[in-house]
Amino acid sequence: MNIHGKINYIELPAADIEAVKMFFTKAFGWSFTDYGPDYTAFSDEGLDGGFYRANLSASVANGSALIVFYSDNLEETRNVVVMSGGTIIQEVFDFPGGRRFHFSDPNGNEFAVWSVPAD
Repeated sequence: MNIHGKINYIELPAADIEAVKMFFTKAFGWSFTDYGPDYTAFSDEGLDGGFYRANLSASVANGSALIVFYSDNLEETRNVVVMSGGTIIQEVFDFPGGRRFHFSDPNGNEFAVWSVPAD
């Protein structure tokens, strides 16, 4: 549903669109719709969006917004990210309200995954 003034879509760079599709499919079960060789879209993943072909990457160090996923099991998600081809940028750490880690996809885009504090 489109709602005035609400975030509706996000687009991210990817030099290798096939690699990013394989990573997010394997790590998070996403599916994609291709719109030509230079763009692929995802939907129903919390926020709809897409990847466009570019030799750039989004990282906090470069001033990019940080996209944060939620996980019911942070350590398991961390392991799946690594086994799927992601790179851990910052290992699991505590912050007020939870725990999280940062990773990059095969194109170098930075993301984070958070969870509530462990009991």
